[in-house]
Amino acid sequence: MRRLSMLLVPGLVSMALAAGPMLTSAYAAGSDEPSPPPKSDSSAKKGKKKSSSISDPKFLAAYRTAYTAIYDRHDYTGAIGQLKSLKRDDVADVANLIGYSYRKLGDYQSSKTYYELALKGDPNHVRTWQYYGLWQLEQGNREQAQYHLNKIASLAGTDSSEYRSLAEALDKPTGATLVY
Repeated sequence: MRRLSMLLVPGLVSMALAAGPMLTSAYAAGSDEPSPPPKSDSSAKKGKKKSSSISDPKFLAAYRTAYTAIYDRHDYTGAIGQLKSLKRDDVADVANLIGYSYRKLGDYQSSKTYYELALKGDPNHVRTWQYYGLWQLEQGNREQAQYHLNKIASLAGTDSSEYRSLAEALDKPTGATLVY
């Protein structure tokens, strides 16, 4: 029995290690389903209701189409239009993807605006902290990127894909090309 476990355990560990990068790279891009806004959403407090709910099938289909445009086709301009047409930049996932798309297009000011809008909608939105931290690095703001990394650690832990992605980028020397 001991001999069998000596053969089985290393094999299982190898399989888990091989599958790990596939799982984390899929998660690092985020989800194709938006997270609901936090319950303390200020627009809900004021009695304002949005016409499209994030559970609305039309909204979800349009969100997934934009998500696919970004991560599969790298059509950032098209995705921005699709996401803005949802009129739901109060949803952190929507605002974050708009910010990400603007960043990929090199429009850093618009990107910053949408990252901050995402964090206003959900101050605990881990992907926004990650993407905004990468934005900070691209701007040469290493101290701010470190702040974002610390925030991710407090929200999701140091084993999260968002933490590892930003930590890896921070480990690169200043001026190095970031690939993510």
